[in-house]
Amino acid sequence: MFETVTRSIANKVIRENLDGLIRFAFLRLGDMAEAEDTVQEAVLRILDNPPSLFKSGSLKAYLYRIVYNLCQDSYREGLRHPKVPVEALVEQEEESDEALDAEEARRINALLLQIPEKEAEVIRMNVIDELSFAEISRIISLPASTVKYRYKCGMKKMRDLYSTHKMS
Repeated sequence: MFETVTRSIANKVIRENLDGLIRFAFLRLGDMAEAEDTVQEAVLRILDNPPSLFKSGSLKAYLYRIVYNLCQDSYREGLRHPKVPVEALVEQEEESDEALDAEEARRINALLLQIPEKEAEVIRMNVIDELSFAEISRIISLPASTVKYRYKCGMKKMRDLYSTHKMS
């Protein structure tokens, strides 16, 4: 159930999640250099002082939580605005052959901006960052049921907004 986190385990988890962590930070900060710096800071924190015991698989969520907190700190300090248009993600993802249609991205971003931020954030983390509800739950320190509820409510609001917009 619990495993000792060695430097090699930490390195493996970091390597497997590095691109996702950078994308995660980029979506919240809006600046690639700032995102890379934030992820580097998180990685250094893990490598300099690895947690001694961790549930198997939760080191990834812990790493995302560190990046999330660093992004929140940056936002609180007024250095960056956490909302990033999805079009910016498209430019980044074209390099990795996962490009989104720009028009679709614009529509999705417009819908995300019209729903409460708490719901939009959960949707971004699940759909764009490909995190499970359990991982999101650990990252934002909320019960998984609350995360699922926010996702469900946010998606319903987006569907309703899309249907209303499509009909007009």
